[in-house]
Amino acid sequence: MGATSHQAGAAGRALTADRPTSVRNVVLVGHSGAGKTTLVEALALTAGAVNRAGRVEDGSTVSDHDEIEHRRHRSVQLSLVPVEWGGIKINILDTPGYADFVGELRAGLRAADAALFVVSAADGIDGATRMVWDECEAVGMPRAIVVTHLEAARSDYAQMTGVCGEIFGAEDPDAVVPLYLPLHGPAGPDGHAPVTGLLGLLSRRVYDYGSGERVERDPDPAELALIADARSRLIEGIIAESEDESLMDRYLGGEDIDLKTLVDDLERAVARGTFHPVLMAAPAAEGARQGLGTVELLELVTGGFPTPAERAPLAVTAPDGSARPPVTCDPEGPLVAEVVKTSSDPYVGRVSLVRVFSGTLLPEATVHVSGHGLADRGHEDHDVDERTGALSSPFGKHQRPLGRCIAGDLACVAKLTHAETGDTLSAKDRPLLMEPWSMPDPLLPLAVEAHGKADEDKLSQALARLVAEDPTLRLEQNPHTRQLVLWCLGEAHQDLVLERLRTRYGVQVDPVPHKVSLRETFGAEATGRGRHVKQSGGHGQFAICEIRVEPLPAGSGVEFVDKVVGGSVPRQFIPSVEKGVRAQAARGVAAGYPLVDVRITLLDGKAHSVDSSDAAFQTAGALALREAAAEATMHLLEPVAELDVLVPDEYVGPVMSDLAGRRGRVVGSDQAGPGRTRVRAEIPEIEIGRYAVELRSVSHGTGGFRRSYARHEPMPPQLAEKIREQAEKGT
Repeated sequence: MGATSHQAGAAGRALTADRPTSVRNVVLVGHSGAGKTTLVEALALTAGAVNRAGRVEDGSTVSDHDEIEHRRHRSVQLSLVPVEWGGIKINILDTPGYADFVGELRAGLRAADAALFVVSAADGIDGATRMVWDECEAVGMPRAIVVTHLEAARSDYAQMTGVCGEIFGAEDPDAVVPLYLPLHGPAGPDGHAPVTGLLGLLSRRVYDYGSGERVERDPDPAELALIADARSRLIEGIIAESEDESLMDRYLGGEDIDLKTLVDDLERAVARGTFHPVLMAAPAAEGARQGLGTVELLELVTGGFPTPAERAPLAVTAPDGSARPPVTCDPEGPLVAEVVKTSSDPYVGRVSLVRVFSGTLLPEATVHVSGHGLADRGHEDHDVDERTGALSSPFGKHQRPLGRCIAGDLACVAKLTHAETGDTLSAKDRPLLMEPWSMPDPLLPLAVEAHGKADEDKLSQALARLVAEDPTLRLEQNPHTRQLVLWCLGEAHQDLVLERLRTRYGVQVDPVPHKVSLRETFGAEATGRGRHVKQSGGHGQFAICEIRVEPLPAGSGVEFVDKVVGGSVPRQFIPSVEKGVRAQAARGVAAGYPLVDVRITLLDGKAHSVDSSDAAFQTAGALALREAAAEATMHLLEPVAELDVLVPDEYVGPVMSDLAGRRGRVVGSDQAGPGRTRVRAEIPEIEIGRYAVELRSVSHGTGGFRRSYARHEPMPPQLAEKIREQAEKGT
């Protein structure tokens, strides 16, 4: 590494790959503020995609793609920046680091073949980044680590590489080692010595960036002495991964292994996902042509990361689920592509970012669009033929036209009106389907109402578009609370959804308190008499009925029993009484929540030969039920959820304590893999409205949970009384 010459791609033109082996797809992963977007801009500068001011030919930058991101100073979506290095097209996928946008991160992981983990020398490694590393390790995705923020006064590269080894190399510490050591310039007034160059451990060459240009030279004796121990450890780690079993014996026997053999073995180990080198990078100084370490990083990506052709064959099915042979990364094979991101452009319309896994995607071609498996998020299953629009390569705010997109590459496709994130594109005469990737469940509710009549008219279409773009957003029309609820991943996700509704679609909504679906029931048997008698001239109204209400076991619903004898209530009006009591039960009888788990028995009544009617007996039935409730002990029932919380072992105690403080009952816990515990609990839903945010705080961003409805059960009397008082004030 570090021995090849600088070769940059030309700026201002779309990069087109002619074969899968000339493509590298790499995703940048790291916590918010680690410097991922800054690193992308530095790589683009070094690769010649932008000028020294960090801008393309039209004056925009690679990060100019979303006004919301500019206002928030934070990445909120997946972005693609293609650059060229040494004749290789590198698709750099920049992902948000904030936990609320983990859906964008997962889309980036799906589209990439390797990952660069960006860690800050000043801030360290957070728990969420560790979790993503474990996910990548589980599927064998190749990974490397880039240390940033070397300019920070408290940064320590040696200490940071040690931390990387402890955290990322827990299974094999010798597989996480640095490729370079830093060279420091004179210390400043604060005592911090800036990094001005790199010492290549394998090449034993110095790459000096102190002048603003990368200058390669031989090290002096003092510099050589600095790398002796680190070089030995690196070589031993590489040889341990070598397929040549004799190499270790030769090395231990004193043989000086040649550089090409070491580099080749290093690149093969990185591509296999068994060796994870640590590098460093910093943005270029003003007017400089290259950022520190960016050349070395681009060389690792092009030389060490796998090509799309090395990806394992992809499992596919027909849209009906029947088996089909796996597909490989072959431009001549059957078309299989996946929409990894959907966005709306005010001028172009819907734009789909697509990764092609097999075949070749062409503009203005008819493809089959299959979407399955996300019905619970508002994405209905669909199979439809569509005509693609223009293909393009994104760069900042602009799209550069492409003539095709081969297997292994990524492109933006315009005018796919039915395609949503996670959908599969295939040939219309040979439709195929990929299984959608795993998405986190949105568990933070946001209830909204249209601000005005004009907003109400546009709200439905705007929400449909947002859901099509973002599979981590779930739309619910709750039939019990009659609320429109947007389920999000966190507060920042909520804010983003509201801002996109307002700025992109011109829809203003008002957040309102989220309601849980409470119920009412009788605590003991009670009777009621409903008398609806009115004589005001002309046709009157006359209906009297007597009922008995008995509590039933949970889940019984509302039963109606007719025990009228002697015809005191004519047969034609008995259904009217039932209709009246059921309508009143649905409206509630104590605090305005639906009545459940009771048997209502019609015992007696009176009718008038002229003035009785269907409407009169409906009213009498409702009055009888309300009177029975006024005389009885009423219980307010709250929904109880089954909670499945997954956290690192060190947070089990705080999580259990937090659940107990929410009236939760822990029903068990068990190991869920190395260092992680699954805690199972039952807890009232009213207590976990913001649990998605609060668990993140308790577990320092490392916990996750699933919830499912268990049952309704009586609420404690003091809480029930408080809710009844609130209901009375509301009326």
